[in-house]
Amino acid sequence: MEESTIRSNLEEARNAEATDMSLAIGRYKDVLKKDPLNQNAYNRLMLLYRRQKDYQNELRIIKQGLSEFRKFYKAGKTGSKKIAELSKKLNLSVGLTDKKGNNVYEPEPIPKWEKRKLVVEKRAAKKIIKKPAKKSRLKAV
Repeated sequence: MEESTIRSNLEEARNAEATDMSLAIGRYKDVLKKDPLNQNAYNRLMLLYRRQKDYQNELRIIKQGLSEFRKFYKAGKTGSKKIAELSKKLNLSVGLTDKKGNNVYEPEPIPKWEKRKLVVEKRAAKKIIKKPAKKSRLKAV
């Protein structure tokens, strides 16, 4: 039942993007409440906020997504100790982890969102700086 709700919310949000952005944003947020690891919902929300030039909310969504995915990957859920041990050895042999077991590469979408975060932070800073100073109307005597 919940998966069909998520799917219908995603479809409704996608259809609403052209006509009612606030409805689309609301639907994507509903999806993230039920499935905090839905990469599609994060990407679409980032895109909608980018279109509106709402860099603060886009940055908030990027940080939220990074946090959720890092928690998920850090937990490293495995079924048994044997599987975890084999996975660790395999990752080490193919160069995905160092000798201490730390990941050499971060899994997607983390690197892509980190790059986007840097761009959005710069744009948000420019938007704050761009506010023009009021010119004085006093004439020189």
